[in-house]
Amino acid sequence: MGTAFPDIGVEIHGHIGLIEIRRPPLNFFDISLINQIADALEGFDRDIEIRASVLAAQGKAFCAGANFTDPARQAQDAAEAKGDPADSLGAINHLYMQAVRIFRCKKPVVAAVHGAAVGGGLGLAVSADFRVTCPEARFSANFTKLGFHPGFGLTVTLPELVGKNNAELMFYTSRRVTGEEAYKMGLANECVPQDQVRTAAMKLAAEIAECSPLGLLSTRATMRANLADRVMAATEHELAEQTRLRATEDFKEGVKATEERRFANFKGR
Repeated sequence: MGTAFPDIGVEIHGHIGLIEIRRPPLNFFDISLINQIADALEGFDRDIEIRASVLAAQGKAFCAGANFTDPARQAQDAAEAKGDPADSLGAINHLYMQAVRIFRCKKPVVAAVHGAAVGGGLGLAVSADFRVTCPEARFSANFTKLGFHPGFGLTVTLPELVGKNNAELMFYTSRRVTGEEAYKMGLANECVPQDQVRTAAMKLAAEIAECSPLGLLSTRATMRANLADRVMAATEHELAEQTRLRATEDFKEGVKATEERRFANFKGR
């Protein structure tokens, strides 16, 4: 099963499926990576023996989001700027469509967040049912620091986990939340030593897998009723705002400042 995926490893451990992101050290995502994760989760849904899964990652970060400083992405953005803006809109929309596929999957997912989960990487971590983390991890919705709008459905998913005001705090400040802080605010379910994160995530998945598979499917469908549809509706608005703000001077400055590790000099235009 794993041979079909160039950027992830897929393993089966009894009734548990394991997906490992393999783009170290920072595991930046693109449409291809999100598509591979969705494909793997859909494969788990079709396997009657699998009852829960773990989403983990190699390298330093769990997922540092989209790589805005990658030369290939910058070249793509430049090409899109010369052509039809709808081309750019369509590319991002396609990524969000793949992300919604993850939310439509039927079986519980535990994210093993051993390092940074940033921007869309936070969105990916939050797409899971549960998160196991460590004090060294960092959770950041850093969109406003980049000069644009949250995405990946986070305007729906994050408030439901941590409450509206905590979500606003993370969105408006773009601050980094430690693993211990994430645990206290309900963003993470367990906080363990860093070298035990994956083991603890597998243990939680095994505890889930001890339960009736039909009962799990039924209960999860009830608890996450309409979530994928609400995420899809949210991403339509998020996409429109991101597309508008990507064309601003502040967005270019935000990305440049992040690359240069300095405070941005935003102008409001």
